[in-house]
Amino acid sequence: MQGFAVLLVFYLVGMFIQKVLHVPLPSNVIGLVLFTLFLFMGLIKLKWVESAATFLNRHMLLYFAPIVAGTVFILPLVRGHVISIIVTFFLSWLAVLLSAGWTVKSLNGRSVKGTKQINSTSSHFSARRENT
Repeated sequence: MQGFAVLLVFYLVGMFIQKVLHVPLPSNVIGLVLFTLFLFMGLIKLKWVESAATFLNRHMLLYFAPIVAGTVFILPLVRGHVISIIVTFFLSWLAVLLSAGWTVKSLNGRSVKGTKQINSTSSHFSARRENT
C-alpha cells in the first residue's frame, strides 16, 4: 500500500502543478517526471514502490482493453487512413523510445553520491537496491 500511496502523491502533485501553473502537460506526465527525478536523487527508495510498480506492470494489458474495444467502433472512420496511422504509431513509438533512453542515460551519469551507477545489464535497478 505504501507504494501506491507514493505514486498517488506524485500524481496529485502533478495535478496541482498543472492546475496552478497552467502547464500544457498532462498531470500524470508531470507527476511521473517528478517521481523519476526523486528516484534518481535518492529521495525515494525503490523498495518503497517496487511491489506497486510490479503489480501495475503485471496488469498493464487491462489498461488497454477499453482503447482496443473503442477502436472497433471507429474502424469505419479510419479505414482509409491505415497507412498513415501505422506510420504515426511507429514514429511516435520511436520518439518515445529514444527520448526515454536518452533521459535515463543522462540521469544515470549523474548518480547520487554514495550510490553506484545502474548497470545496463542488471534488471529492476538492482545496483540501487543494494544501497538501500
